[in-house]
Amino acid sequence: MSERKPEPVNGLEWFGREVEEALRHKGATQQELADFTGYKAPYVSKVKSGKALASPHFAERCDLFFNTSGYFARLLARVSKHGHPEWFVPYLNLEEKAAQVLDFSPFLIMGILQTPTYAEALFRAAHPRDCDDMIKEEVNLRLARRSVLERPEPPLLWVVLDASCLRREVGGREVMRGQMEHLLQVGQTPNVTVQVLPFDSGAPPAAEAFTLLTFDDDEDSAPVLYSEAQGLGRVIDSASVVATGTDRYERLRADALSPEQSLRALREAIKEYAQ
Repeated sequence: MSERKPEPVNGLEWFGREVEEALRHKGATQQELADFTGYKAPYVSKVKSGKALASPHFAERCDLFFNTSGYFARLLARVSKHGHPEWFVPYLNLEEKAAQVLDFSPFLIMGILQTPTYAEALFRAAHPRDCDDMIKEEVNLRLARRSVLERPEPPLLWVVLDASCLRREVGGREVMRGQMEHLLQVGQTPNVTVQVLPFDSGAPPAAEAFTLLTFDDDEDSAPVLYSEAQGLGRVIDSASVVATGTDRYERLRADALSPEQSLRALREAIKEYAQ
């Protein structure tokens, strides 16, 4: 008699378990599901094991593959937002279908690019009374956002990091070394560009973190700006606010180091943290 698996501890594991059971019931392989959905096998494996959040497109293709009446799409809608603050859900819905994600981070690495240990250090600092299981679930939810970059047609992610993001020791030197190595790795992928805003660039045109989302021409959504402060965030679709944010972002990119110079800055930071 086979040993019964423990109950899933979060929404990601629930979705993955359902995919696994559906494959078993259909008598299909993980590779067959990957081929049908258009995703690579490692992506499907991460979803099945609860280590990545499925995209809406993947859920829709699962419904076709398993011949359901929209079960996986509905399940994803329920589990993907569980655990996130209510005010953050509108941004997540837009991030999933954005063609471009343009982010300015003045103090901390943006969530979608954080390593597990960096994210854990941030959560422990912000929520010192949370138990280990709660911290683990928060970290898993944050890491699950990486699935946006793993879809067949990922968005262009362009990130301007203030130099302080490279110097603020979140979690200690070893954690920072791993975070810099991760930035260096993703910064060399075709759809991700990282620029560092050096200290000697003077006063920045913006002092607070913000993210611009743009969409394909065939999308109904107009560009939006997301801003967060004091643990609360909001999506702004005002044309004038978005235009001002876009102008500031262009000036940030102009003041920042080139992408190649920024990669060299990351390599230097890795050497320093390794000492």
